[in-house]
Amino acid sequence: MTIWEHLGELRRRLTIIIVSLLVATVVVYFFAPYLILFIIEPVAGYIAGEPIETVDQLSTVLNVLDPLGGFTLRFKVSIFFGAILTSPIWIWQLMAFFLPALKPSERKWVLPTFFVGVVLFIFGQVFCYLVILDPAFAWMLEQTNDFARVLANATDYISLILLFEIAFGFAFELPLVVFYLIIFNIVPYKKLRKSWRVVYVVLLVFCAVVTPDASPVTMLLMFVAIALLYEASLFVSRIVLNKRIKALEAERAAAGETDDEDDEPA
Repeated sequence: MTIWEHLGELRRRLTIIIVSLLVATVVVYFFAPYLILFIIEPVAGYIAGEPIETVDQLSTVLNVLDPLGGFTLRFKVSIFFGAILTSPIWIWQLMAFFLPALKPSERKWVLPTFFVGVVLFIFGQVFCYLVILDPAFAWMLEQTNDFARVLANATDYISLILLFEIAFGFAFELPLVVFYLIIFNIVPYKKLRKSWRVVYVVLLVFCAVVTPDASPVTMLLMFVAIALLYEASLFVSRIVLNKRIKALEAERAAAGETDDEDDEPA
């Protein structure tokens, strides 16, 4: 393909991504209040002192400080959930754009990568929602409660929660990156295995940078989760490499037998 054909292909795939995201955002926009109720459920106790069970209760505990705040917040929540709903589409479109550049032996990894990428992205957000949000907000609010009262600004609360979700969604893709660095022999498996101390320090720094609040609680929880996923990626990589080594040995053995047979007199 020429450069113009590549650009045309990229434009086509970006159009698919943008249109699907736009349609999903418009549909989700009408359900935004219920999604906001769902989003703040893990931290409702820190906002209202008790669970918030209905949409009507939101107006009694959340505040918006400017006329456009409500629209902006609804749109932000809508595009976030629209991106989640369309994640299979945009992840596949991005992968499919690079598919022609792969060798036939590498293309077999595309479909598994697609499914694993979507699962890890969703899993990261679910992990953040169920495990991270409560202790993270508890720690952050404790830093203020001794000398001030935190105003429940809807924009600030929702934006921070969405930032948490996005950070964990993309952070949980790291094991997939590590897996391919090993499989494509960009970074040898033995080097990563032997340098585990350095890797863990790098992961710890990564978690400190990625977490929106940079609190020790959030950082350590993310580090534990990513470290476990990292070890899992090494384990799976080791299995794949062993199978590859055995397959190569079998091919060499078969080639050796063939050569011996060819050398024998007719």
